[in-house]
Amino acid sequence: MIDGQRLFAEALSSVLEGYGAEIVGRAYSGSEGVRLAAAEQPDVTLLDLRLPGESGLEVGQEILMGNPLALLVALTGVRDAGAEREAIRAGFRGFIPKDTRLAGVVNGIREVLEGSVVVIPSARPGAAAGRPAEGKDARLASDLTERERDVLELIVNGASSEVIADRLGISRNTVRTHVQSVLTKLQVHSRLEAAAFAVRHGIVDPGGSLRVPA
Repeated sequence: MIDGQRLFAEALSSVLEGYGAEIVGRAYSGSEGVRLAAAEQPDVTLLDLRLPGESGLEVGQEILMGNPLALLVALTGVRDAGAEREAIRAGFRGFIPKDTRLAGVVNGIREVLEGSVVVIPSARPGAAAGRPAEGKDARLASDLTERERDVLELIVNGASSEVIADRLGISRNTVRTHVQSVLTKLQVHSRLEAAAFAVRHGIVDPGGSLRVPA
């Protein structure tokens, strides 16, 4: 798995292992991902198209140069209308938006392994990355306290409970309380879902500052 969002990659790895998958490695940059793919030769490689300072498409093409039989699946938050076509033309065997339900992600990976080319449309057609939260989502986000927003920003950027406690000068028990409150107010069930919610709805930019809808 190659994804610049460490928390997302680690959380999804854990979930996929629960479905019987063996995760042979995770990389958080394109160059690291190319080396990992060459060394491990995984059955399938999940690759975000938006990597820090790099193009996931170009990274995928580099992997394919080293192993033309590699099965690449774009698991990405990119929602550009032509992104699916570009990925398939570049040699990817699948395109799965990050807002796809977990069962859809698992089934999509299985279909690629069985020889199919899989393109799953976004669960939010017409949504653009970084689009501000609207309607109910905006109301959910507006219920967060200032401290909870700080915690959410750190979650999105991959911080552990220990790191959050250190950054904010609070105890780990207090961190757990804030995290649970964030999950409850956003009506999600895990840190992964909270991070995905925040990024998908433009509440926070990974590596950047928190934005709160009016």
